[in-house]
Amino acid sequence: MMKSVLKAASCMAALALLAGGAQAADPLKASTDWQTSGHDLGGQRYSPLTQITADNVDQLTPAWSIHLTPEGYKGRPRLAEAIPIVVGSMMYIASPYAQILAVDATTGRRIWTYDLPDNDDATRRGVAYWPGGEGAPASIVFGSRLGRLYSLNARTGQLNSGFGENGILNMKTPDVMPADGKAFYNLPSPPIIYKNLIITGAGNPDAAPNKGARGDTRAWDAATGKLVWTFHTVPRKGEPGYDTWAPGSAEGRSGVNVWGYMTVDADRGILYMPLGAPNNDRVGVDRAGDNLYGTSLVAVDANTGKYLWHFQVVHHDIWDIDTQDPPVLMDVHKDGKTIPAVLTVNKNALAFILNRVTGEPIFGVEERPVPKSNVPGEITSPTQPFPVKPEPLSQNHVSRDNLYKGDPEHQAFCEKLVDDNHMVLGGPFLPPGYNQITVSPPGTQGGVNYYGGSFDPKNRLFVANVNNLFQPNRIIKKPDGTFANNYGVLRFWDPDKKLPCGPTPWGQLVAVNVDTGEIAWRKTLGVTENLPAQYQDTGRPGLGGTILTASGLTFVGATDDFRFRAFETANGKKVWETRLKASVTATPVTYLGSDGRQFVTVMNTGGSQTGSVVTNDEVIAFALPKK
Repeated sequence: MMKSVLKAASCMAALALLAGGAQAADPLKASTDWQTSGHDLGGQRYSPLTQITADNVDQLTPAWSIHLTPEGYKGRPRLAEAIPIVVGSMMYIASPYAQILAVDATTGRRIWTYDLPDNDDATRRGVAYWPGGEGAPASIVFGSRLGRLYSLNARTGQLNSGFGENGILNMKTPDVMPADGKAFYNLPSPPIIYKNLIITGAGNPDAAPNKGARGDTRAWDAATGKLVWTFHTVPRKGEPGYDTWAPGSAEGRSGVNVWGYMTVDADRGILYMPLGAPNNDRVGVDRAGDNLYGTSLVAVDANTGKYLWHFQVVHHDIWDIDTQDPPVLMDVHKDGKTIPAVLTVNKNALAFILNRVTGEPIFGVEERPVPKSNVPGEITSPTQPFPVKPEPLSQNHVSRDNLYKGDPEHQAFCEKLVDDNHMVLGGPFLPPGYNQITVSPPGTQGGVNYYGGSFDPKNRLFVANVNNLFQPNRIIKKPDGTFANNYGVLRFWDPDKKLPCGPTPWGQLVAVNVDTGEIAWRKTLGVTENLPAQYQDTGRPGLGGTILTASGLTFVGATDDFRFRAFETANGKKVWETRLKASVTATPVTYLGSDGRQFVTVMNTGGSQTGSVVTNDEVIAFALPKK
């Protein structure tokens, strides 16, 4: 199975190398702005700024803040997951209140607001910036809940009339929609901009219906909205990978979509697409086979969409693992050679470091036997790929013997939870049980989720925060004869107190040396304040990722304990912490303001660990005091 993947990769390597000769280098790597979600096209989230250091980070104070709620809004605050972008003096924010905001990045003063029409809502994970061209102005581009692609003038916030139909493009076209045109389809994450192309993923349901809107990746002319190319994420008849689906099961198949973040090797013109699982993502009885390109990293020519290589992270995915984190680009120094590399890691916390030109693993990959499913008709893959290095970034095994140990009351709760529900506990790729609850860490809320990690080229470290929050699964047969996932309990925890039942730490910050494949350090991330004092150093789960700076700092929020923290990237030493009104629910950004100060800005909108209600809706910018 692995040999066939590598053979396909090697056959396309020459084409990819040839593509590299004519492309311009990534212009964003040295930027003191934050012009795309990953800072640069390769998703390193590494800023060249050095003003804030380990010696002065404790002097950071809020410089400005704004609330996102529109005037007159009476409901509860809404969760914001969007990563702001900063271009020059402007910050652009996708608000969860169906608005796009442009604010002065140095003062927080609002410049313009765009209200989405027709009860539409912007993607919750951010916007993209195109510098303009072909007679069109610099633009802010974003997708929406109704499956639209919008283009706004970055200076005025007005729709660009030359794009689509008066600035709005309907992405629900016949080539991706079923015949009746009624399937759910949206764009959940920001597109990536490469030259004059807007490259978009897709949003469709995880579970039934299994047939519906396709998850194809598409590229559009940034000035006009004209479709330039399409990549079929589920191969059509006659295309490579079609034979990895049982006869008839690929036709009209939904899922297999990029709902997270893509990256681009600008030097070579290669687009990296992290694709999700096929529908149904917990039951594959109607789709025997490995199911390409489900839960795979796929590389294509960014100019044309032409296939280059793929690496399947999970064969026949029935765990909803997906590969939605930004594939982070870097160079690996190994055996006296500099190897262009890409690192992908997601919910299974297995980090694969691949040659980004050929797709070949740099530290080796082994196909290891995994358990079979007991769901009638489910044909699971007998093996799954595991990297030789690095070791799993988060916990990947739970048993009755290694449940939470600490506070006696919670320890007893966890033991009772397992016993009363007759849970089957195990390791990686334990399949969802038929009429029984199984727990196979890390699970859909564990590992490294869609936010991904960051890379420090000086320290040679990939840094990511991981969740050790597991997910129970149970497959039942419905009256109509189909199968569905019925959890029994939503998370492997006490739902009232939000206390996980796996071993601590429940949240961790992890660094991988990409030149050796070894774990450089691990640090517990987060505290549980509703436990007695002697048991609070547990780590906490959460969403949102890390950013790194050239001064050697790692900034991360994410944990649901209301903290925002800074660490020394080289060794993981915590050097700063502040408690906010709510949790940081997205990856922060850092940039140079017009007043010469370095800012670090976060979305402060998340609920507490003792309840899921959102308690704040604030954007906060931190900076050193003015001199």
